[in-house]
Amino acid sequence: MPGKHQHFQEPEVGCCGKYFLFGFNIVFWVLGALFLAIGLWAWGEKGVLSNISALTDLGGFDPVWLFVVVGGVMSVLGFAGCIGALRENTFLLKFFSVFLGLIFFLELATGILAFVFKDWIRDQLNLFINNNVKAYRDDIDLQNLIDFAQEYWSCCGARGPNDWNLNIYFNCTDLNPSRERCGVPFSCCVRDPAEDVLNTQCGYDVRLKLELEQQGSIHTKGCVGQFEKWLQDNLIIVAGVFVGIALLQIFGICLAQNLVSDIKAVKANW
Repeated sequence: MPGKHQHFQEPEVGCCGKYFLFGFNIVFWVLGALFLAIGLWAWGEKGVLSNISALTDLGGFDPVWLFVVVGGVMSVLGFAGCIGALRENTFLLKFFSVFLGLIFFLELATGILAFVFKDWIRDQLNLFINNNVKAYRDDIDLQNLIDFAQEYWSCCGARGPNDWNLNIYFNCTDLNPSRERCGVPFSCCVRDPAEDVLNTQCGYDVRLKLELEQQGSIHTKGCVGQFEKWLQDNLIIVAGVFVGIALLQIFGICLAQNLVSDIKAVKANW
């Protein structure tokens, strides 16, 4: 009677997980490279790349940093995950998992600290906005960011319109020769729905009026308070976005670790 031969299935790398991780990361890689390219192009247009010292000359926050940092991180993560999955490189896959895990724990720690130290965060936000109010005319990207924030949240300054006294063009001192003296940027103004053409001079001399008279022309609430109100009104949406990002990160880490285990199992049978 012939002997029975037992056939054992050798471990193999799962194609589904491998190519899903590859596709998942190639999207991140392309988007990261795009963000990074936009950031570098913006710096090139402003002459920053030819004069690196200009990065520290700006008194406020340069929004281009967001594109450069986010684009750089996404590019590094996307490259490690994409090439690591395609070439079955355990070093790159481990790097991807650790880097993504570090970002996850930083986000988690930031969220907990922001909840515990709410008053300190509020004070830092006030300070941050006021520093950028001072530099409002120094950088066109910063100016556009402040205008967008004030229009979107219907606010003016960090705590109110008088914060614009910190800016050399808008302060109310007698020595200020600017036509914008005692005014606010147009983004503080209450827009007339019937107005077709944007009136960029609507904030001129408005802070010379009494506070009650100002309310008909400009937004008198500060951006910090309005931002907090917006967070409370949209808490479920904001929480849902952060939970979604966290789950995506955890899923990416698990997928990469599973692929590393498969690769090690295959190599152990060589």
